[in-house]
Amino acid sequence: MAKLIYSMVTSLDGYAEATEGDLGWGAADDEEVHTFIGDTFRHVGTYLYGRRMYETMVFWETAHELPDAPPFVVQYARDWQAAEKVVYSTTLDQVSSERTRLERSFDPEAVRRLKDGSGSDLTVDGPTLAAQAIRAGLVDEYHLFLTTSVVGGGKRFFPDGVRLDLELVEERAFASGLLYARYRTR
Repeated sequence: MAKLIYSMVTSLDGYAEATEGDLGWGAADDEEVHTFIGDTFRHVGTYLYGRRMYETMVFWETAHELPDAPPFVVQYARDWQAAEKVVYSTTLDQVSSERTRLERSFDPEAVRRLKDGSGSDLTVDGPTLAAQAIRAGLVDEYHLFLTTSVVGGGKRFFPDGVRLDLELVEERAFASGLLYARYRTR
């Protein structure tokens, strides 16, 4: 059975989205972190997105065509393009990337069947959609990329009202000050 992984860049105070502004970390130009993320998620076969996260990530559909794209960006784009994508949205009319399908609602049982039948891991991306998967007991691993910023509010990485007992299985510090922590459910 494949794992469902939830991963986001997160502020030091636990927000995956800040109320105002960004999380204070420029990921696009950090080759060390970007390469690590690419290597870590290269095996993912399916990405589960909400509308807003999909609209952010669809950049990777054409990122390899950028004239000055460094090799690590091209590699990540190619890996992203090779994976299946499922977008959960009631407002999006259509998707604009290959290997992508649109679903109108998040069905925990359908995701459970997808995990059971998949030969490679899946990710759920975005705090709102991930909260549904966490509440349904579907998430097997949590990958946090902690910035050095405290943003004071926004959408939390972990949803309120959920108790989780996790085991730290990997950690890494990057030259930029970003910290990576991978946990699995007990």
